[in-house]
Amino acid sequence: MSDAAIDKDSRTPWPAVYMTAAIVLGAVLAFLLWAVPVRDGARQWTAPMIAGGWMAWTFPVALFFWTIASLLVIFTILAVRFPETPRAGVLRIETTRGDRLFITLLGSAFICLGWLFLAGPPVWWGLGLSLAYAAAVFRWV
Repeated sequence: MSDAAIDKDSRTPWPAVYMTAAIVLGAVLAFLLWAVPVRDGARQWTAPMIAGGWMAWTFPVALFFWTIASLLVIFTILAVRFPETPRAGVLRIETTRGDRLFITLLGSAFICLGWLFLAGPPVWWGLGLSLAYAAAVFRWV
């Protein structure tokens, strides 16, 4: 390891970066949970979070976008903290973590759409297949 890499690591307070990211992402998730409408004392998880809004911002939709944003934040921190060189996997194309994340998200979208077409809702089994697909992509692609 070169002296420049050691100096760079010693100047960056990585525990503070990790904690800040966790606090911000946790605060946004807590806000989303707080924003879920309550009717008759029960949370309405699939009710619109913004009454009369132009888009159906329900909790599952907001949680989906929060998950994507969280993945992007985590992968950005990983890319800065642990730079990597591309590696060639089973497909014989060079990919980085970010490339594999993109391949995973794109493939998972098609898996869930296919599940909806072939089996209909709910998509829990499609989500399980997507997680298995993600593990395979990160392991072998």
